[in-house]
Amino acid sequence: MSGTTLADWLRAQDDSALVALLRARPDLATPPPADVTVLATRIGSRASVSRACEDLDTLALSVLEALLVLDADVRPVPLDRLSALFDVDVRPTVGLLQDRALVWGDASGLSTPPATRDAVNPFPCGLGRSVPSLAETDLGVLGEDERRVLGALAAGPPVGQTKDAAHVVSLANAKTPIQKLLARGLLVRRDAMTVELPREIGLKVRGDRPLGEIRTAEPPLTTVERAPATVDSTGGGEALELCRHVEGLLGLWSDEPPAVLRSGGVGVREVRRVAKDLDVDERRAALLVELVVNAGLVADSEGAEPEWVPTTQADSWLTAAPEHRWAALALAWLDLPRLPGLIGQRDDRDRLLNPLAPELNRPGAPRDRRRVLDALAALPPGTAVPNVDELAAVLAWRAPRRGGRLRDELVRWTVDEGTSVGVLALGALTGQGRTLLSEGPGPAAKRLGDALPAPVDHVLVQADLTVVAPGRLEPELAEDIALVADVESAGGATVYRVHEGSVRRAFDAGRTAAELHELFRAKSKTPVPQSLTYLIDDTARKHGRLRGGAAGSFLRCDDPVLVAEVVAHPAAERLELRRIAPTVLVSPYPLAEVMDGLRAAGFAPAAEGPDGRVLDLRAAGRRIPGKGRRRTAVPSVPSDEQLGELVRLVRAGDRAAATTGGARVAVPGHLGAGPSATLDLLQRAAREGRSVLVDFVDGHGTAARRVIKPQVVGGGVLEGVDVSYGEVRRFPLHRITSAALVEDDPA
Repeated sequence: MSGTTLADWLRAQDDSALVALLRARPDLATPPPADVTVLATRIGSRASVSRACEDLDTLALSVLEALLVLDADVRPVPLDRLSALFDVDVRPTVGLLQDRALVWGDASGLSTPPATRDAVNPFPCGLGRSVPSLAETDLGVLGEDERRVLGALAAGPPVGQTKDAAHVVSLANAKTPIQKLLARGLLVRRDAMTVELPREIGLKVRGDRPLGEIRTAEPPLTTVERAPATVDSTGGGEALELCRHVEGLLGLWSDEPPAVLRSGGVGVREVRRVAKDLDVDERRAALLVELVVNAGLVADSEGAEPEWVPTTQADSWLTAAPEHRWAALALAWLDLPRLPGLIGQRDDRDRLLNPLAPELNRPGAPRDRRRVLDALAALPPGTAVPNVDELAAVLAWRAPRRGGRLRDELVRWTVDEGTSVGVLALGALTGQGRTLLSEGPGPAAKRLGDALPAPVDHVLVQADLTVVAPGRLEPELAEDIALVADVESAGGATVYRVHEGSVRRAFDAGRTAAELHELFRAKSKTPVPQSLTYLIDDTARKHGRLRGGAAGSFLRCDDPVLVAEVVAHPAAERLELRRIAPTVLVSPYPLAEVMDGLRAAGFAPAAEGPDGRVLDLRAAGRRIPGKGRRRTAVPSVPSDEQLGELVRLVRAGDRAAATTGGARVAVPGHLGAGPSATLDLLQRAAREGRSVLVDFVDGHGTAARRVIKPQVVGGGVLEGVDVSYGEVRRFPLHRITSAALVEDDPA
């Protein structure tokens, strides 16, 4: 079998091997190959070989390059010659390459497609092109300076740039080591600036290491065992922090949506504003911006002056349970077809890369992100990798051709972002992160809910007017506390601070002093300090003495002195306030604007409705219709049954090509005798009980192929048994594009 062709070798494989090949190299199946010869041609194309090599590890690539060193792309190479170049057993690796049809043949002769040299490495194993006449060259006559040059080129790559290659000189006139080596014929001059070390000389210089330094085993990975519950709870804390920050971002952009830059994205000033308001660093702020857009919570308004505005989906997200909020954000990060790690760097034109800029688009980013997480998921639960560089080295060994120049950076970015999102914690994959990868967001949300401590129904009020939440609060309590106090620090225990402005905010929202007193009395596990009681009462006495309504708007107050004080203030002229009674003022401006103006002037007015009750005039925030979460198109993965059917059709195409007189009959539209010839061939197959390979277009305009045993041909219809499924099918003759007789499968 040493001289067998790839097509013959493929024909000798069983169906299960071909199914495995099509699964490992899905590009071979699209469009479906007509026969084995077409499949073999496609296997040997440069683009397909290059794609197939992306999933090979370092050892497999080294074996493939070693075969190229032995010129297996020109003539078959015995397995023992290949094995002699390695100090490990390469037979399993050769088998893996055969499974992917990157190598074919048996132990007596292994071959690889000619395109492999261009697709893998034009200088395999760092060796130059062959000059057979140099095989017996003696290097003992060389000087030390010449040996150093050869050693540098032998280490790879075997080409170098030098001005000494510009002119051809004799050995007697050679002055530099390069000129001497060129004169001896030990270097090959490729052009006026380039020299190349021939393969034979490189092998001699390397001696007992003909392939150079090859890492045949995966690098070691240092791991640390942590309690899975600790990892999950730590990740849960990060998940809650993520949700809190996203909630803050949505609130910020509801009030003041940032402009969309002309080049796309968000400006540097806006990122700094987000970072300052949320009390996070700019890198985390940029990641939050990317997440809310990919999750569909924020979108481009696409108006005359476009802005980044929260969508109606943000309202649904805000009312969801924390674990479901997190699951939506974690999935948005996992499927993010962009590289947030590039934010802050500069492109080829020295332009700063901003969040949401189109230059960050990378369709392969979700695949690379999952590859890092899958490597961590393969470790036992709770197993942490403290050294990210070691993880990058392991993944680089497993797939050195993936990731390009950012290969190692992608690993570091994924670990950093995954930790910020709560998918990773303490260097390990969390339970909820593991579930997200394997089962999806719904089960992951449930897993997070189980990992989080139960919500608490109380707070601890301190004498310094701080309120400590010893865990995540029940939703209603969290809303009440957030209304009357501001977050001072977050974490396992959130610390809030109550001050006059926060109490006034609660009053503006319609709360009364009695309700605030009852809130702290009922929910605080510590005695309510007098200072808090006084603060609430003092603020209540000042709040609402001025009452506003719509005129535009009006102000009323039972104290004429306070009304006079307002009229005398410069703000009254700006708001165009005028007295219509001793205790009533009116303005043409909207009530909300009057309230804001008076508050800025130091007054504490309250808005009231027609029934006299306090109104909450806080803006609900802008919203635009949701556009759905950005999704990366994921190609459907064919089942083994579908691939098996494809293999059967390929073999049928082979048999059709081999059938005597069974040349394919094509139907050239409505011209010529094509339809008549097709009809004759189908009727002949029906009479003789033979199978036909039929190409046709279905009702949806999709081209397809089937092996049919015709039973009835006439009336514009072919009726016969679909050999693959054993079903009787009907095909309109005008939809059949070609047909060919097929010899019965001997199996």
